[in-house]
Amino acid sequence: MLTRRIIACLDVNAGRVVKGVQFVDLIDAGDPAALAVRHAAGGADEIVFLDITATHEKRALLLDAVRRAAEQIFIPLTVGGGIRSLDDALLVFDAGADKVSVNSAALARPELITEIGLRFGEQAVVVAIDGRRNLGSPETAQVYASGGRKATGLGVIEWAKQAEARGAGEILLTSMDSDGMRSGFDCELTAAVSAAVQIPVIASGGAGNVGHFADVFTRGCADAALAASIFHFGISDARTLKQELAAFGLPMRLPC
Repeated sequence: MLTRRIIACLDVNAGRVVKGVQFVDLIDAGDPAALAVRHAAGGADEIVFLDITATHEKRALLLDAVRRAAEQIFIPLTVGGGIRSLDDALLVFDAGADKVSVNSAALARPELITEIGLRFGEQAVVVAIDGRRNLGSPETAQVYASGGRKATGLGVIEWAKQAEARGAGEILLTSMDSDGMRSGFDCELTAAVSAAVQIPVIASGGAGNVGHFADVFTRGCADAALAASIFHFGISDARTLKQELAAFGLPMRLPC
């Protein structure tokens, strides 16, 4: 049985890690490279940097953080935000990233998924999907672009299928309804997307305690779960979380 992964997410704004609630009300959480090192030492299986401002003027700050983190950690590092072309992806890979995450740019031009996959391998392409269903069924969930500010009219499940067909190696599914609330992942939506595709699905949005992770791995059928607040502010570290999940009978890669 494949082990389930715990991924620490660092939202980066102008060179600093921030955290908000439902994509707003951001507060400072620290230096991205330093936090990446801390989470890696704490047992995280992977690290994700998401540049939530994603402007060319601030890209140098993100790339510097990627370089500093890549020099010190030995687990996969994914970088997303503002990757609009193959050249953008190349800059991120050259800085030391193992994977790139694409979102709005892939919605605007789905061919980008295929281009990056052909150049760097499908395993290096993560398609991030920000979805909201407002208490409707998972089938009603809609994809949002531009950091969750723009409704696309595209269904989450349909877009996940298209992304897989284009060559995505993984889906990073964020529930906007749950983001930052610490009240649990959207297990129904995660399960629906997991059933619709053959590639791994990473659940994001809503982590607050170990039970939430257990739920999304069992009821949600997630291959990995991503969290930010639960780690940034000392609620738990990945090592402790994984030990507790292993006690639930879930297959985890336990750190030494």
